[in-house]
Amino acid sequence: MSDREWEIQLRSLSTIARDSNFANDPVSDPSLLNCVKRLCELCKNEKSEDLIARVYPHFNKIFQRSVASISQSRSSIAILLLAILQFFLDHGDIVLHDADPSLRIFFRSCLSREFADPGVAEATLAFLNTNKRKLLSSFPTLLPQFFPLLLKLIAWNGEKLEKSFLGVFPGLISPGSFLPLFPSLVDLPILVVGLEKVERSSGSLVGSSIASIQKSTAPEMLLLLMDEAYTGSTIGDAEVDSESEDSSTMAAADPLFLELLKDENDGLAERHWTSPAMATVLQAAINAPQSDRLKQALRMAPRFLDAYFSLAISKVNDSLVCALLPLLMARYSTLFTDKIFCYEVQKRLLEFMLAAFHRTPDFVALLKKPIVDRLAEAYDNPAKTELALQLCWAIGEHGGGGESHKDAARELFESLELLLYENLSSSRLGLHEATLGSGSLTFRKSLQSRLLCFVVTAIAKLATYHRDLVPRARVSLAKVARSRISDARVWGRARDYLGLMNEPALCLSVLGPSRPSSKSIQDPGTVNWKEGSKRMIAHLPFYILGEQEGPPFHDFSFSDILPRG
Repeated sequence: MSDREWEIQLRSLSTIARDSNFANDPVSDPSLLNCVKRLCELCKNEKSEDLIARVYPHFNKIFQRSVASISQSRSSIAILLLAILQFFLDHGDIVLHDADPSLRIFFRSCLSREFADPGVAEATLAFLNTNKRKLLSSFPTLLPQFFPLLLKLIAWNGEKLEKSFLGVFPGLISPGSFLPLFPSLVDLPILVVGLEKVERSSGSLVGSSIASIQKSTAPEMLLLLMDEAYTGSTIGDAEVDSESEDSSTMAAADPLFLELLKDENDGLAERHWTSPAMATVLQAAINAPQSDRLKQALRMAPRFLDAYFSLAISKVNDSLVCALLPLLMARYSTLFTDKIFCYEVQKRLLEFMLAAFHRTPDFVALLKKPIVDRLAEAYDNPAKTELALQLCWAIGEHGGGGESHKDAARELFESLELLLYENLSSSRLGLHEATLGSGSLTFRKSLQSRLLCFVVTAIAKLATYHRDLVPRARVSLAKVARSRISDARVWGRARDYLGLMNEPALCLSVLGPSRPSSKSIQDPGTVNWKEGSKRMIAHLPFYILGEQEGPPFHDFSFSDILPRG
């Protein structure tokens, strides 16, 4: 590079900075961006500390003036700020500039206003992907703090930026953002509904900060309170009776929408799904044709959950995963009411929950209270029934948490007993059979039979793991076997389990834990051929003589044909 080109670019930069319009609208001159980009390129190629030091004061001044004038600027300044931020990241060590405050200013002052601009969104994600290693190592709290703003960006701009967003996604997860990120991903379609409602009521989202909604709705809420005092009408009535889709007072004032539309992570907050305003907006969204943006969000959210759960299993510590599972259980039946979306999300929630229990069986005992609560809700709706029967399977498969959690296993066993007896005494899942069609009635009966089969199996498996529960399990299974309810699979399975319990070795092999914690217990379905000179070995899918009491009933062995170890 010639010194002449360098001087020309610096002179151009100084000329633009002296322009009278620069203070009010720094990006009014289109040559400014080209000049900044060219100087950044020259600094990167030359690697001259002297040249970098000469450019830095100009860039820093432009950055500060651009941010100060953002509310008056008629043009987007995001691309200009991103170019200067790239300079700060590349050469901050040389000029002793800490880029963290500048990055946060960009997110708070610029991106919060321009995330809906497709060009800005694409350029921002490209910048984050280019510098993700630097950002994660030097500014590890930046992306986790602003993940709500980045979710707004991808929710509004859709699938064309999905691949780029997934490249940044791992950086959103930190100990402080892991739990709040989960409901935000699940509620991505609701976020789109909220953003579209704000756009209908306030105009284009580009150039205005949605974070100011909470402040701007205070006078409107005061008027509603005055109306309630003088006319007797309630705020809820006013919200529900409003026929205008474009009247967003209700949506903006609703706590859930204020939580959804925030820009920064402020921790795990309660999401008010039961509020009248939320119910009204959701019903309107369901009745109205889905926008293309909403359809894309419904497709993207399950894929984002895939990335989230993959990182959770591989990189997140057990304490955070354990804290996530109750949130997962609570949200399983509280989703945006699109059938395909519900199916895709619920499938992923169950897969992750069972994978977490498999990785750390202690979770079953540690989460005894939320598990018992979910079992108590098994009758509310089909989604909660499905969750309950999967939890029943986990209880039995992992022995209520393992041998070291006998008290928790006993309490879980009692909950299974209660669930079993309630289903036997009355068809709780069919309380409204008179109002159901034949198809719905058949479905509910089938669901109840599945639940009973899972409960019966869980009781048998739990008793196999914890032998002190065997007498109570025999009583429970005997009641089911004698009940002769309409579905023969249920009482037939209970009868089979009772028969297995008469053969402890067979019962352990068939119903025992898949990963025994005690070294004295033979793994079910495996044969230790080294013991052929001491025990009878049979080519069966279970270990017949494992922990058998008393003398063996056979009078031969394979010691003649098996080598002695």
